[in-house]
Amino acid sequence: MKQNAKFKLNLVMACTALALVSIAQTAMAEDEPDAEYTLLDSIKQGKPLTNFRLRYESVDQDNFRNATQKLDTANAFTLRSLIGWQTAPFHNFSFAAQITDVHKFNDDYNDKRNGVNELGKTNYASVVDPDYTDINQLYLDWTGIKNTKLRLGRQQVNLDNVRFIGDIGFRQNMQVFDGISILNKSIPNTEVYAAHFSKVRQITTVLRGGNIDVVNAKYRISTSESVSGYGYFIDLDSLKTSNTKTFGVRLDGVRKVDDNWKALYTAEYAKQSDYAGGNPLNDAHYYKLGGGAAYAGWSLRLDHEVLSSNNGQYAFQTPLGTNHLFQGWSDYFLVTPNQGIKDTFVTVDGGISKAKLHAEYHVFKSDEKFATLNGQLGDKYGSEFDASVAYPFTANILGKLEYAKFMEDDVYGTTTASTNAARKADKEIVWATAMYTF
Repeated sequence: MKQNAKFKLNLVMACTALALVSIAQTAMAEDEPDAEYTLLDSIKQGKPLTNFRLRYESVDQDNFRNATQKLDTANAFTLRSLIGWQTAPFHNFSFAAQITDVHKFNDDYNDKRNGVNELGKTNYASVVDPDYTDINQLYLDWTGIKNTKLRLGRQQVNLDNVRFIGDIGFRQNMQVFDGISILNKSIPNTEVYAAHFSKVRQITTVLRGGNIDVVNAKYRISTSESVSGYGYFIDLDSLKTSNTKTFGVRLDGVRKVDDNWKALYTAEYAKQSDYAGGNPLNDAHYYKLGGGAAYAGWSLRLDHEVLSSNNGQYAFQTPLGTNHLFQGWSDYFLVTPNQGIKDTFVTVDGGISKAKLHAEYHVFKSDEKFATLNGQLGDKYGSEFDASVAYPFTANILGKLEYAKFMEDDVYGTTTASTNAARKADKEIVWATAMYTF
């Protein structure tokens, strides 16, 4: 706790000092025509980074602790408060500060604080929303070079479809990164993003140190189509054997066919291997192929996504991605099993009046067969149905209902102990969320 507090103080002091010194130097060096525009004006003309999200989550999970007893149903009632402000640019600088507070109104769930089971709560299903108060974002932006933004400090990061790098905004505690990033748009229709982060605070509130280097270049074929190339290098002090480097390319878009119809498509491939002392077994690949059609505000698509296995010893991982959005909302595959995963799924999107509707159905198989009970082999993890409806009651208030149901197939595990730890048993989740945004 002392080290974390010291980091926060040092970050605040460094960002504040840099901002004040830079503003003073710029003011002395330049004779700008809008000299009446003051630092106070930039604060007043800034934008809020504030919203409040109230959520109820219920998890009914048939994951047995022993031969006769299942987990107690989790009921989590929480409020996330994000309060912050970003100034308007002043001499090419802007400053943002945002705090987060997650309040638990009850304690009938295992919140997985710091990535471990909550003491005395192992009889409950998990809801990874521990109570927590901290700096969520604190950064300084500089735009003194044309078509370039430099950002220093704690920041949210969302790249492409957030499969590999994301803020995991669904959970009450978000994932944020400490370091420096740069976004350049000098080349027409092209965005180049590069970053170095020394820390990442994850949704369990664990603050991990190390070196995370990110490069992502995107070329926009049209306003709705793009191709991206990326390299992600993960070297975390507390997860040395899991350190990896990942290179990939992604093609994604929506192509207009006529005034009514649009074609949807995605193709992506990535290769992952060991990095910075990682285990040599960390060797796998990823690919996704999919497509569909959209008509009059509705869309239907079919996708197939594979996170391969290295002979059952290691599987492709995405430790910094917004994994809740992938392989179903039940969150059984946030960490890919060593046998890998093949996910074939159908997605439907649409709307009725102001209501936004979404549904998806997944069939999960392993890339390598796994041992089941009674000495058998299997490759069917199970299937899942997810659905949601979101409705904007006002310009500031959004309500949302979500549902997930995972149905087990082959039992993943060979003994009572390993089955309890690893099996993907039936699981049903309901979320009711209300958000107020300034």
